[in-house]
Amino acid sequence: MQDGIRVNDPYETQNRRVHAFNKALDSRVIGPAADLASGRNQSESGPGIMDGVINVGANLSLPGKVANSLLQGRPEPAIRNFFRFAVNTTLGIGGLMDPAGRDFGLPEQDTDFGETLAVWGVPEGAYLELPVLGPSTQRDAVGKVVDLAIDPLRRLLHPDAAWATFGLRAASKAGDRARFGDTVDSVLQDSADSYAQVRLIYLMHRRYELNEEGAEIDPYADTAADAVIDPYAP
Repeated sequence: MQDGIRVNDPYETQNRRVHAFNKALDSRVIGPAADLASGRNQSESGPGIMDGVINVGANLSLPGKVANSLLQGRPEPAIRNFFRFAVNTTLGIGGLMDPAGRDFGLPEQDTDFGETLAVWGVPEGAYLELPVLGPSTQRDAVGKVVDLAIDPLRRLLHPDAAWATFGLRAASKAGDRARFGDTVDSVLQDSADSYAQVRLIYLMHRRYELNEEGAEIDPYADTAADAVIDPYAP
């Protein structure tokens, strides 16, 4: 147990090694690159190029979310995400803008195959920290792989276009890293035990998302979790 929540971490020794690698990579490469691309350390105001990349990447993730909602037996969010994708791809110029959310009241309905597995009754499994991808669980790690496999765009697009789509989605996540940069830096660099802090935030946030045991969550953990969970995954 950690701070009142159940922690299943039999691989802690290996996880801490991976965490040390991820922390160094973020400090020396990913964080500075994300800041540079987004202009976070510049005095510019208003939306920049990175905002458009984030929007396009988020839009390209919607077909996979539609598929997952259908696999979960939840047609309503699937329909909403389908129309959000259609509106933003057309009126939003490929997703650069968000008329679906702004003008049509269609916010993104977030989901993934990890949630699909949870709906199907698959247990969470042990906590894992994955190289580059960051905190996860055995169930969510499988979900990340399957999400890539079932993405409808991979089957509909030419391989070159599919790889470009993958790159945009990865760049979008790097943009999220810059947007939540202060929170990420605080957790990774200022915590007495950043591994334990990241693990706690991830498990609390993920269980809250999935309405699973241990769903009690700190009021500020949602923002922190968005910042540190899977910041570079496509």
